[in-house]
Amino acid sequence: MPVPRLVVYPPDENGRRRVRWDGQSIGVAHQPSDIPVLLQDAGLEDPEAFDLTGELVEWRGGGPETWAESPP
Repeated sequence: MPVPRLVVYPPDENGRRRVRWDGQSIGVAHQPSDIPVLLQDAGLEDPEAFDLTGELVEWRGGGPETWAESPP
């Protein structure tokens, strides 16, 4: 099983998610479309082609559809 290169952490109280690439923090995403921008800034060639649902991604606290914490 491949080791995830991209880790998207659980959303905070404002729905923002911290993002790490190859073990380095690359920023905070407010929505899925922010992630390719962060990947481009981190030096990934063709970040739009990167599969956010693939084996190299670990979504913590919910998948790409989760951007705000559920009410208690």
